[in-house]
Amino acid sequence: MFSPIIYQSNQLKLIDQRLLPHKSIWVSCDTLEDVAVAIEDMVVRGAPAIGCTAAFGLALDITQVDQDSTWRSYKGRFFDCCARLEATRPTAVNLFYAINQIRQAVESISDNELVRDVSEVVERCAQDLFNSDLETCVAIGAQGCKLHSSDKKLRVLTHCNAGALATAGYGTALGVIRALHSAGKLEKVWVDETRPYLQGARLTSYELLQDNIPHTLIVDSAAASLMAQGLIDWVVVGADRIAANGDTANKIGTYSAAINAYYHNIKFFVAAPWSTIDLTISSGADIPIEMRPQSEITEYAGQSIAATEVTALNPSFDVTPSKLISGIITEDSVIQEPFDKSLASARAHNNRL
Repeated sequence: MFSPIIYQSNQLKLIDQRLLPHKSIWVSCDTLEDVAVAIEDMVVRGAPAIGCTAAFGLALDITQVDQDSTWRSYKGRFFDCCARLEATRPTAVNLFYAINQIRQAVESISDNELVRDVSEVVERCAQDLFNSDLETCVAIGAQGCKLHSSDKKLRVLTHCNAGALATAGYGTALGVIRALHSAGKLEKVWVDETRPYLQGARLTSYELLQDNIPHTLIVDSAAASLMAQGLIDWVVVGADRIAANGDTANKIGTYSAAINAYYHNIKFFVAAPWSTIDLTISSGADIPIEMRPQSEITEYAGQSIAATEVTALNPSFDVTPSKLISGIITEDSVIQEPFDKSLASARAHNNRL
């Protein structure tokens, strides 16, 4: 199963998603700062993949100091590394979840413990997070597939890229699509190009081609027209953060897709692991929205497409209100309205978060 992240023998490599689909080039991250910049510059992107990458970044950094020194001598640097990584992408909660998991793994370690022993703990935790994400994506796919029980094959719209490239492998929204395809329940996928970074055109269509899944690429603004013609049955998207009331932050344009689906009485599903659900915030109003450089709108492939005097606003995400969401597909259940109560109940039942 393809993964955009390789961590072996204290080396971290990331496939450069900025160059796909035309070039498959792996970037070596030799330092913690390399990892942070790779996240900021979107060499790696997608909330679960960002979290896994940050975890391996912490594992990488601890190997670069004297292994016979004490945990006390390294501890300050460790927490500085955590802070640096947390500053890279503010919206994706999986980043903070992964870093916090590693913090918890080392919090009870004695100051006199050798760094080499702490390093083993950090690497094991990072690898466990990666393996868990992969298993979780497959489980999300299975949960989503069970939602469709009729003989009619579905035509599914997806926005951005929530596939293998955005996770440890397999994907969340594309995990559902892959499961539907394997079960013979999928007719085709409509792929939003996803302006301005074109994750749909460049990445989602690339993944679907590799798996021979029928799909058609469309401009984002074509989705409503296709819905009006009865050509879309479901919308399935991923998420970067889900609030306690079910409000969901995802790639800019997701909110528009949800409004269009609601108007046309089309089911709109969010596929995400529990690590994407942030029950510490009450609503989407509390989700920080990352602002990206305006050049991502005013330029393409290094060439200006707007007058040099033009200014642009480039929020990377928007927030879809929970009332527009038919269900949140997690690894162990499908959460439905009322989301505030069902999310809290599911957390208590599954001892999560």
